[in-house]
Amino acid sequence: MLFDKIILGVPLQDWLTAALIFVFSFGFLKISTHFITKKLGKIAPKTENKVDDTFYVVFKSTGTLFLFLTSLYLAALFLEPAGKTARILDVGFILVLLVQIAWWGNSIITFFTNEYKSQKIDTDGSSVTTYSAIAFTVKLLLFSAIFLLALDNLGFNVTTLIAGLGVGGIAIALAVQNILGDLFASLSIVLDKPFVLGDFIIVDNFLGVVEKIGLKTTRIRSLSGEQLIFSNNDLLSSRIRNFKRMDERRVAFSIGVTYQTTSEQLEKIPVIIKEIIENSERTRFDRSHFKEYGAFSLNFESVYYIDTPDFNIYMDIQQKINMEIFRTFEKEKIDFAYPTQTLFINKDEE
Repeated sequence: MLFDKIILGVPLQDWLTAALIFVFSFGFLKISTHFITKKLGKIAPKTENKVDDTFYVVFKSTGTLFLFLTSLYLAALFLEPAGKTARILDVGFILVLLVQIAWWGNSIITFFTNEYKSQKIDTDGSSVTTYSAIAFTVKLLLFSAIFLLALDNLGFNVTTLIAGLGVGGIAIALAVQNILGDLFASLSIVLDKPFVLGDFIIVDNFLGVVEKIGLKTTRIRSLSGEQLIFSNNDLLSSRIRNFKRMDERRVAFSIGVTYQTTSEQLEKIPVIIKEIIENSERTRFDRSHFKEYGAFSLNFESVYYIDTPDFNIYMDIQQKINMEIFRTFEKEKIDFAYPTQTLFINKDEE
């Protein structure tokens, strides 16, 4: 009979049964995973606990290839393979499972890191930097453990391999000393925190917001939009100005008026500027003085403080102060100076 036909030592009937098991298993696993992921995707955002979020990440990161190979393995078990074939199937499935576990772990760690970052980046940037470093370390340990387990299942002597790596570690360290320098610099940044994610810093002539602190490089988003990349070692060797750490911003500005300004008007100018600054929000007046006689103007210098390091707020306040000074000077008929020259001509009497 047709079903009694033998293929590779297995009756055709068993092959057909195994095929049905594969189709049923794959269909069931795929549909179930999709259904559970969809349900958890609706439930998880509405709850405060993170258990359902974790399961959502696990099911969402379950790959179709993993489901396919799992179904294939279940179908193969029905055929009752023996000897070397059984060993190959078992090792193959274990390797596939280890890869999927690594992917699950990576997805879970990434999810919680992003969650923590979104909650703390505006209020506690230093803890975000530390948390990101811890997350990377956990990922590194996870992948290392998965890699060693995979080698062990493939028949390698893991103990001998680790010992060999220890002996060759010195040679490797010498070969990659620049990379190790950046690695230790990264560790120093995380622990010492000269800057954290979200800080606005100036390095030499470059400035921007710290966007990412990696193992080898730190990436800064400049004001003009491009990404600046510094090696961690070079960065720590530079002079870094961290504007985010300012408790308040000191602002000094100068204005010049014409030499035709009267002495009474000159005496009013510091008083006018003081009143304008004191009436502005978030400011603390320091001083305003007639500083010097310029080439074409009488120059005044004023200083005040703003209770925030935010650059945009500073510019908004300075703009309001400038506009109010302009309006007041118009009322007092005080003229701003601009580059001029006066030419005196002597006519000799004939």
